[in-house]
Amino acid sequence: MAEAHVKQHDYHMVEPSPWPIVGSVAAFITTVGAVVWMHGGTAIPWVIGFIGILYTMFGWWRDMVREGFKGFHTPVVMIAFRYGMILFIASEVMFFVAWFWAFFDAALFVNEGINYARLDFTGGVWPPHGIEALDPWHLPLLNTLILLTSGTTVTWAHHALLENDRQGLKWGLVCTVLLGILFSACQAYEYSHVHFGFSGNIYGATFFMATGFHGFHVLVGTIFLAVCLFRAMAGHFTPEKHFGFEAAAWYWHFVDVVWLFLFTFVYVWASSGAAGHG
Repeated sequence: MAEAHVKQHDYHMVEPSPWPIVGSVAAFITTVGAVVWMHGGTAIPWVIGFIGILYTMFGWWRDMVREGFKGFHTPVVMIAFRYGMILFIASEVMFFVAWFWAFFDAALFVNEGINYARLDFTGGVWPPHGIEALDPWHLPLLNTLILLTSGTTVTWAHHALLENDRQGLKWGLVCTVLLGILFSACQAYEYSHVHFGFSGNIYGATFFMATGFHGFHVLVGTIFLAVCLFRAMAGHFTPEKHFGFEAAAWYWHFVDVVWLFLFTFVYVWASSGAAGHG
């Protein structure tokens, strides 16, 4: 009778978990609370919901790490993880495509800059009249060099892990996390010195939405890699099994590539005044 219950496959049948429903409720509270807060209400529901999301992420990923130690992450399960991460990054690509679409629509068709959502007309030029675009060859260029360097250090960490070089893995992750923090600090400094706002003009709206969401992704990626650093220090990763780190590295390279597009078009191309005159 016991033999009938022996697992005869490589798949992992997930045990009942509270995290899907807890995460859904937290996300709902966050969304509604954010809307209330943006309309002048209290921020308490939004904060509570966001804390719930963070708690869900911690608990859910902790359980997945424990599943790996129990041997549930078989080669078949690892393939599913890889496909899932690829699809997630693909969805993120389309997310940024939407912001680039909005930016190019406003930049290339300046005479059609209709006053949606009470945004001002562009005046037939891009950037619009009265907008002082940022110089791409100062802080934006520095941030580009920082992110490209971080892509190198995370690759160094990955190769060190494959060669079972524990010190190389740790130092590569330390450098990447520090560079991610430095990038966020530079972007915060840049935001505090721009000469245009988020509201009132289509240039500011598209600029802050595209670069702001990228900055949020850098923050998420930095936390992702910091968790990998703590796990590496605890000896969790091996040359054969390290998908948690591999997924973080994929995500970080995605963030790098998105920034290259942002730097090229939102900073360099738009600030040159080449976009859609007339």
